[in-house]
Amino acid sequence: MFSDIGALELVTLVVLAVLVFGPDKLPKVIQDVSRFIRKVREFSDSAKQDIRSELGPEFKDFEFEDLNPKTFLRKQLESNEDLKELKELRGTFDLKKEMNEVADAVHGRESAPAPAAVNGSPDLLKKQDKTDTEERPPYDSDAT
Repeated sequence: MFSDIGALELVTLVVLAVLVFGPDKLPKVIQDVSRFIRKVREFSDSAKQDIRSELGPEFKDFEFEDLNPKTFLRKQLESNEDLKELKELRGTFDLKKEMNEVADAVHGRESAPAPAAVNGSPDLLKKQDKTDTEERPPYDSDAT
């Protein structure tokens, strides 16, 4: 609950609590706050148990953290057998090559040969050779 509070913040909170409530009322305030937190936790746990019992036995492994979309998707992807195929498909897709092919098709040029790939992935650090250095793109004076 308080995992992101450092030592300096904790000392500041204690000093502030002593100044606000005073040293004689501080133990009573701490007891009241801890009792309130305990009641809230008990209420939350009983509400979770009621919801689980109302959902029935098919939802016995239901966790409320799964309602977070990010957690739900991660859990579904981890349990899915198609994940292996998805990773293979992702490894074969080369966005730079696809973009170059589209640009060549738009400009009416033939596609340049694909750069050498290492382990099925393209070498992104290697500069590509320009084949048509003489041909300049058309200049549109109205657009500039």
